[in-house]
Amino acid sequence: MGIANGIRKQASKISMGERPVSAWAEKLSQDTEEMPQAPTRRVEKDGLDITMAWAVIGIFAVLALSAIYMMSLILVPVTLAVVVGMILGLLAEKLSKLGVPRITNAVILSTSVALVIVFVANSLAGPLATLANEGPAFVEKTFNRIMPYLERIRWLHITPETFQGGSMSSEKLLENTGNVLHLISANLTPALVQALIFFAALLLFLAGRVSLRRSIIMVFRTRSERLTAIRVINGVEQVLGFYFATASLIYACLGVMMMVIAYFGGLSAPVLWGFFAFLSSFIPYLGIASMTLAVAIAGILTHDGLVMGLAPAAAFFIVHLVMENLIFPAVMGKRLEINPFIVFLAILFWTWMWGAVGAMLALPLSLIVMTIIDELFIEEKIQPQLPK
Repeated sequence: MGIANGIRKQASKISMGERPVSAWAEKLSQDTEEMPQAPTRRVEKDGLDITMAWAVIGIFAVLALSAIYMMSLILVPVTLAVVVGMILGLLAEKLSKLGVPRITNAVILSTSVALVIVFVANSLAGPLATLANEGPAFVEKTFNRIMPYLERIRWLHITPETFQGGSMSSEKLLENTGNVLHLISANLTPALVQALIFFAALLLFLAGRVSLRRSIIMVFRTRSERLTAIRVINGVEQVLGFYFATASLIYACLGVMMMVIAYFGGLSAPVLWGFFAFLSSFIPYLGIASMTLAVAIAGILTHDGLVMGLAPAAAFFIVHLVMENLIFPAVMGKRLEINPFIVFLAILFWTWMWGAVGAMLALPLSLIVMTIIDELFIEEKIQPQLPK
């Protein structure tokens, strides 16, 4: 009993900080306390250090952009598959609640996307083939019809002799127009490779979406960080799904109206014009500009009078203006409000990086970045005050 009591007393002394120390340890502690403390100095960086830090950041950014550009053959279809997969995420979640297995969801949704693309390509194959075969005659007719209008603008100094020689000659342009099919066939193999990568990535992303989501969340350690990750992922999926579901419905109505305008405006292939109107509407600013210009040129080539030729383009521009500035904001509200200048810069940047597909991905990527920033800085938002 005495030994046990002694052990308990010693343990209590140690726990209370009363553990005995030797004389040598006390002397060492006193000498250490009497030593002068080293002055703490704040290391200030001069301009050269700051410049070097920014130079390293700039070099890293240039290397990253170069890698993104050089790996476009792989990154473009993979990024497109991830965006499409996140858009279809809400639909996959509803199918899972109905008892459909995840792999079955992935197969159904990816197959549906493939069937839609094949159906659209098959529908457009005939009109596009006709347009390619009639390309030289179309270009020649364009010169003959537009030249009188260009001659009236004297400060341009454009005459029929301008296109008689050099690279701007009509014969050279017709020759280049005839090589369109060769250009398409040369790019056919990379397009098929990207299509296969897209469908494979879409299938795998939809199949492993839940596990990938869980892995991303579990990367973070604290509970608050995990909740933030959940909020960001849910926000991105909801924003993309809500935007593209609403935009697809509105732009489909615009495509139908463009078909009606093309039919009554005397333009050939109204279905093709409607599809191009639907597709180009997903590219803000540049899409409407290029589509209006194309309709104006087609109208001038179709009708003899300038007013009748520009009427289809004017009608399409007015309809698109009403839908984009009245109907679209009324449906969306301020939920997806983005600075137009930022969107314009994003379109230019991604078009330069990845071409036409990059232009279509510019807005989804902007929405993703906007949602991440909003969710990360949610504490800084002005919260509504509850009534007392």
